[in-house]
Amino acid sequence: MSTLESVRQVLQDGETYAGLILGKNGAPDHHLVLLAGDASDVTWSAAGTWAGSLGGGLPSRRELALLFANCKEQFQREWYWSSEPSEARSQLVWGQNWSSGIQTMYGRQFHGRARAVRRIPID
Repeated sequence: MSTLESVRQVLQDGETYAGLILGKNGAPDHHLVLLAGDASDVTWSAAGTWAGSLGGGLPSRRELALLFANCKEQFQREWYWSSEPSEARSQLVWGQNWSSGIQTMYGRQFHGRARAVRRIPID
């Protein structure tokens, strides 16, 4: 049985396999699973708390790009939080616009949408 088949067998109801995330050296790092449900009208802090309550976390910028490529139809055409604060301006956090596909930053108190993901490490 392939690794991908093994991953698909452990998906829970409502979860979607999003794909493989490569590490910085180009080697496979982890499988990404989109969890069921979403949160709307939440600040970054509330989005992270919500994602954690589902047993997951907010996606990174790279993960958002993969989700946009492979699971676009599972998102509203709105703005979604990432897990990554801006390195240059600590009060800002990255996210992705699902209408245009661009990634940009908003203040932590902005009210956006959120989806949770879980990561399955590659052994």
